[in-house]
Amino acid sequence: MSRQGQRIQKEILVILRRHLTPRSAYDVLGELRQISPKIAPPTVYRALASLTLRGRVHRLESLNAFIACQCDQHQNASILSICDDCGTVEESVAPDLLKELSSIAAQSGFAPSRHVIEVHGLCASCGTGDSPA
Repeated sequence: MSRQGQRIQKEILVILRRHLTPRSAYDVLGELRQISPKIAPPTVYRALASLTLRGRVHRLESLNAFIACQCDQHQNASILSICDDCGTVEESVAPDLLKELSSIAAQSGFAPSRHVIEVHGLCASCGTGDSPA
């Protein structure tokens, strides 16, 4: 990877870590253009793809957006809890759950290549006081 490619990936990680909510590729591009005005969308998409492949960034399929990885367990798929009110994303890992999902899929002959687990709802802050007593 070129030095410019490494620099762009580092800048993307800084941008994503600065925000508590997911960012689209074009949101990231907009912020990068403040630093590098001539940066092109394909450059950002390539950098996001590389960061995702390496487990440094997660792509939220349901939102078509990205968030920086919050844990160090890159060998396991993440469970991403997305608050539908404030937009924050919490990441957790449950290896036994993923093994069980793969096992269930394998019963029908399906061979999973990756897991994407997104759970939408309300975070603890937004859900406070909303449930009946």
